[in-house]
Amino acid sequence: MRAVVSVGGSVLVPELDGDRVSAYANVSDALIDEGHELALVVGGGTVARQYIEAGRSIGADEMALDQLGIGVTRLNARLLVAALGERAAPTPPEDYETAAAAVHRGDVPVMGGLVPGQTTDAVAAALAETVDADLLIYATSVAGVYSADPDENPDATHYDEISTDELVDVIGDIEMSAGSSAPVDLLAAKIIQRSGTRTLVIDGTDPERLRRAVAEGDHEGTEVLP
Repeated sequence: MRAVVSVGGSVLVPELDGDRVSAYANVSDALIDEGHELALVVGGGTVARQYIEAGRSIGADEMALDQLGIGVTRLNARLLVAALGERAAPTPPEDYETAAAAVHRGDVPVMGGLVPGQTTDAVAAALAETVDADLLIYATSVAGVYSADPDENPDATHYDEISTDELVDVIGDIEMSAGSSAPVDLLAAKIIQRSGTRTLVIDGTDPERLRRAVAEGDHEGTEVLP
């Protein structure tokens, strides 16, 4: 199976240490040993939001704030590249063609953000379409897609399955300024809708859930149906 995995920055680096990064590298190694092909995309997480908040406080515009966030995603990607060692492409690809070339030669590309106005959610969806992935997984800090923010509304409904149209409705009210967060953003949902890529949104705080989702098709998250 060829899988593209988007790992949220707050999932990969909840604290600035290497424990979770190493755990994700170990799971990636295990999946590769089982014959799966992987491409990874890494978000910015808490550190990116801290930089963005600091930049906003001194008057930086949204384009500049996006660039700050992109810089952090690429730093996080380099951490995962280091943990994967020789199995990873040596530097985070900065375009889809370079990432696709890495996949085709048997390396694991680890991407961060690419351009202002586009989240790593969208990067992962576009990469999955580019490499004709069998599966796209969003490893987030929550157990899938909910009807509302479960941290703010304990009665929010968890969706086992959701269409891309329904997903757009759920996340449509979230302000997409730099540093904002959603289970999957609007542009990503539209790319998934166009490509028809099988997509899962799972709780990635335990990397073992990623292994089970890819290797066994076992998950407790949300499947997004184009």
